[in-house]
Amino acid sequence: MKNTEEKTRLLGMAGQRILSEYERNGGEGFRQALSYPVRLGPGYTLYPKSVFYSEGMYFCIAGIEGEKKLCIFSREEVSSAFPGERIKAGNLHGVLADRNWESYQSVHPYLPFIKPVSLRNKRTSLGCGDRLGLASPGHIRACEGYDIHPVLAQQSIRELTLTDRTYKGVVSDAAFLTLQEGFTRGYGADGDHIKLMDDIKVAVAADMPMITLDLTEVMDPAPADWGQEKIDQEFERLNQDCRERVLEDYAGKTFNLEKSSLHISAEEAKRCALIYWKAIDFTQEVDSYLRQERGDAYDLEVSIDETTTPTIPSHHLFIAAELQRRNVTVNSLAPRFIGEFQKGIDYIGDLDTFEQQFVVHCEISKVYGNYKMSIHSGSDKFSVYPIIGKLTDMRVHVKTAGTSWLEAVHTISHVDTDLFRTMVAQAKNYIPEALKLYHITADFSKVPDPKELSDSELYRFLEEIESRQMLHICFGYLLFDPLIREKFFQTLADHEEYHYETVKQHMLRHITLLGTPTV
Repeated sequence: MKNTEEKTRLLGMAGQRILSEYERNGGEGFRQALSYPVRLGPGYTLYPKSVFYSEGMYFCIAGIEGEKKLCIFSREEVSSAFPGERIKAGNLHGVLADRNWESYQSVHPYLPFIKPVSLRNKRTSLGCGDRLGLASPGHIRACEGYDIHPVLAQQSIRELTLTDRTYKGVVSDAAFLTLQEGFTRGYGADGDHIKLMDDIKVAVAADMPMITLDLTEVMDPAPADWGQEKIDQEFERLNQDCRERVLEDYAGKTFNLEKSSLHISAEEAKRCALIYWKAIDFTQEVDSYLRQERGDAYDLEVSIDETTTPTIPSHHLFIAAELQRRNVTVNSLAPRFIGEFQKGIDYIGDLDTFEQQFVVHCEISKVYGNYKMSIHSGSDKFSVYPIIGKLTDMRVHVKTAGTSWLEAVHTISHVDTDLFRTMVAQAKNYIPEALKLYHITADFSKVPDPKELSDSELYRFLEEIESRQMLHICFGYLLFDPLIREKFFQTLADHEEYHYETVKQHMLRHITLLGTPTV
């Protein structure tokens, strides 16, 4: 650890350079002239893209002895409202702050672009899901030049538990990486797959404008297998208002879409009510809460994909039509599509069959609210991306959470082969526990032994379905393995530009195959 005098001297030099260069060239000129990290001295790095001026203060991100800090410089004394260590170098005043929730709250009024925003009015969005709080620069760089808008902060309750993070931490990590990259175009934040109102309130309090409402716990899948007699019997137990609405608006009706039509028989309408009515009530309650808390600046995604069978188009229509009737503002909806959307690998199924059913789902979304189709477990579903982009006309939200973790592992396989082999060996021990959380059909007995591969061949390990999925689902256990954790994060920090480029190139494949237009 450098002494205080040396640290003050180096940071004072950085502050003077920022002020003189910024005032001479302006903000954009400064950031363009110095686009990559600048070494100030041993252990001290400035991220030039992060330098912004607001109300007499210069804000930036700097690496200080292995830890990234928020730095604030000014010719006047900096307000005590900013938490952190105070320094003074010549005529400069400064603050060095941790990149945490408290710092985020103090800074975003001055730099509003670091605060996540609603992407309701953006046609195409990409859920990036940075599980480590490290990958956002790669996501941002992949999106640059394309008409697509990233949701940089995206975590489910399950992922928070497995990574020991909080929604406030997820948002502040994304916010300061946005500052590091100088990304001012706006990004989203998604409380993903939330099932309970209490958890929704926690996400909203963490400035998350998007809520993905997982209806698994309030849907009743049992009626899907009931016969007509049982359906009729149980339907009569529903309240009168519900029964009258279903019989009047849906039973025996034919619904015309853009190019096709769907008929809902009386039995199927009753079945839909038994499966979904309680879930629709809850969705309306959540929408009302979000509108109360955020006005129009929120994105409600309805998720019905966590089921064992694909969503029948007529069921999708029932849900969409009823939500529209109740004036629920749906930004996106995720059915369970035919075929398999498993973690971290390409689509499993017949592409023609997928397209035939997907086009009907798209027509429903356009007629009943013009919401985005949402593709869950969208990581690496390269074979269906051209179909999805074409049929949605790019009005789509694609979630790719797990693939960024795999690109971090990919980075490790190139820069520290010993650590990578340790991760593989440990992952094999965690498979039984991980399978309790994920639906995976891979035969893990086929996972090759990385000891049999040379260092130059290790990339092949991450191209095999079985080994790729094994590393994907074991992420939470590997992150806290004492043989791995400290060295894993240090290695990514030591090779951060390589890591960013790896993430960028992989995400670009998603973006381009989807058919995303350039800007």
